[in-house]
Amino acid sequence: MSLIGKEISDFSVQSYQNGEFKTITKSDVLGKWGLFFFYPADFTFVCPTELEELAGLYEQFQGIGCEVYSVSCDTHFVHKAWHDSSERISKVTYPMLADPTQALAKDFEVLIEADGMAERGAFVVDPSGKIQVYEVTAGGIGRNAEELLRLTKAAQFVAEHGDQVCPAKWQPGAETLKPSLDLVGQL
Repeated sequence: MSLIGKEISDFSVQSYQNGEFKTITKSDVLGKWGLFFFYPADFTFVCPTELEELAGLYEQFQGIGCEVYSVSCDTHFVHKAWHDSSERISKVTYPMLADPTQALAKDFEVLIEADGMAERGAFVVDPSGKIQVYEVTAGGIGRNAEELLRLTKAAQFVAEHGDQVCPAKWQPGAETLKPSLDLVGQL
């Protein structure tokens, strides 16, 4: 069953961001684009490489009106400890959401119940709280933050220009397609 168009459920979780603990709720994420970036656990191996890469593109995500939320089933205390002890994670300035009750991992359908951890799942959520893009990879496969940024931009473009679609490798400013009978069999 596809998650495209699914509205995320109400939630309230603790987060760690910029030296502070904060509560983040569904109402906090509505009204802007969001990237929910699930990863298995703090103090692991592939995860810090991904979170560091996202940190390097965070200003670009913010520049297009998209907040980044990293999410694991660890607590906000563990996020702080990881942030304080890891050179890579110390670069993270976006909210690190704590999901020890696994409510978010269940809602986004990435919970590995036997392990109590989340799969590597990335979800682009529109301002109304609906999933527009998602990908889930196996635990040993790191993701590309630049591609997630590109996908977010494409989702925003399609939301704004409903009569146009973005072809493979589309970048802002590139040619788009207008689906029509005239295009059938012509591409």
